[in-house]
Amino acid sequence: MRHRLAALALAAHLILLLAAAPAFAARDTLTIGLSQFPANWHPSIEPMSAKHFILDATRRPFTVYDADWKLTCLLCTALPSVEAGTAALETRADGRQGYAVTYTIHPDAKWGDGTPITTKDVLFTWEVGKHPQSGFTNADLFSRDIVGIDARDDRTFTIHREKPLCTYAEINDFAVLPAHLEKAVFDSDPAAYRQRSRYETDTTNPGLWYGPYKITAVESGAHVVLEPNPTWWGPKPPFRRIVVKAIENTAALEANLLSGGLDMIPGEAGLPFEQALAFEKKHGGKYTVIFKPGLVFEHIDLNLDNPVLADARVRRALLLAVDRGAISRQLFENRQPVAHNQVNPLDRVHVEDFRHYPYDPKEAAKLLDEAGWGEKRGGIRVNAKGEKLSLEFMTTAGNRSRELLQQVLQAQWKQAGVEVRIANEPARVFFGQTLHERRHKAMALFAWISSPENIPRTTFHSTMVPTAANNWAGQNYMGFRNPEMDKVLDDLETVCEPAANKRLWTRLQQIYADELPSLPLFFRADPHILPKWIDGIVPTGHEASTMLWIETWKVKE
Repeated sequence: MRHRLAALALAAHLILLLAAAPAFAARDTLTIGLSQFPANWHPSIEPMSAKHFILDATRRPFTVYDADWKLTCLLCTALPSVEAGTAALETRADGRQGYAVTYTIHPDAKWGDGTPITTKDVLFTWEVGKHPQSGFTNADLFSRDIVGIDARDDRTFTIHREKPLCTYAEINDFAVLPAHLEKAVFDSDPAAYRQRSRYETDTTNPGLWYGPYKITAVESGAHVVLEPNPTWWGPKPPFRRIVVKAIENTAALEANLLSGGLDMIPGEAGLPFEQALAFEKKHGGKYTVIFKPGLVFEHIDLNLDNPVLADARVRRALLLAVDRGAISRQLFENRQPVAHNQVNPLDRVHVEDFRHYPYDPKEAAKLLDEAGWGEKRGGIRVNAKGEKLSLEFMTTAGNRSRELLQQVLQAQWKQAGVEVRIANEPARVFFGQTLHERRHKAMALFAWISSPENIPRTTFHSTMVPTAANNWAGQNYMGFRNPEMDKVLDDLETVCEPAANKRLWTRLQQIYADELPSLPLFFRADPHILPKWIDGIVPTGHEASTMLWIETWKVKE
């Protein structure tokens, strides 16, 4: 998010961790525990919650949604708007309309080596992002959405958007890169940039970072050290040193917190819900425990290139055979609601007018019969060729919640005559390579976290399927290709009139529910376990992590 550790190995590991942990952490040092270690360090290549949580202390996006779910500026001085004269419709030479949107970089913004952040960096970032071999996750933003960038001066630039977008002011995924460090690396071999970037080869170079903190030490798979960035232009960061430890076994992660080896476990990549719930009941008086409902969609991505899963009847049967209501009650005390679609009811664009899948084993059996899996041998369905209905099921090894959920799902599917084989991997492998290169053979359990009203283009558009040809760009790990969905996603960007926009959102959710390219499970409420002596941490409930506002955290007197 490896096989599970044997009991003796785990016990020995815990003893070593407990012996090495200090009794109390110094107040000028904050030690944070995560259940994942980043697979890479580039801000625009490979999405992973643990990576972005750490990087959010070292960088600031131009725009982002805040804890109130409102778009705001962090690296820019003000959001562009038509009223302010910094955004305007324009007609290009080909007769098509788009937006010209102007931003100004904060006048004091500098890279950690003292080099000013300028429009040269902006132009270079666009050059990299639109290159077909760069491997950027949201390559569409750079290669399709942005058709031009004009540098007005060293700090001011105008982006020309390909369409008259409803969200013209938002450039959340435009993660500016340091041209003075990265340009020579990129120009030498664009196809190898993802491996040769200084983010991978020289991670502690201060010139890569420009937030309140910079990365000063990395022990791969173990920990990262952050220290104040002297060129940071905002309020003084609260800690002299932040150590982020990765402990992929969540039982060991909790043990480290209780022993004093950790100060906090954030919700972005921390304890599973039910483990945190038990923790709160036992130790809630010693910690501040916040369960933040939000736009976190726990689901199972299906590899639609698998001939078994290519049949929509099989996909629907798999969902009908799962008692998600019982899972929510028994594992999560109904505090993590069943997901019937990929759009959360907390989001303004959610609708209810789509197909739902209640727990219905009889209907599941009927669909499997129709799909050619009517005979059973030894309790497992087979087709006319005698092939078993057998599927591989993957998730992040060491995540107790997901591994328990896997076992429940495996048992329920076995009752439906479906054999499920579990093959889990450490998070850095699962996210860094398996999903990224679509190596999952059948089913992959994980979560997407998004911003409010996020158009899921990178996950559902047919152009966003990662392949070797596009250097594994995009997040459509399912291989979902649906022309109507493509058109809805395209139209959602520019159809801004409320009633028409709602109709498009309705159709998107209907297509998803009819086709089921992934299996929706539940919407997470992520648990943040914080020390009593810290204040100012406000979970957002969406993809922007609490670390984006770390300069507002305070040590209580």
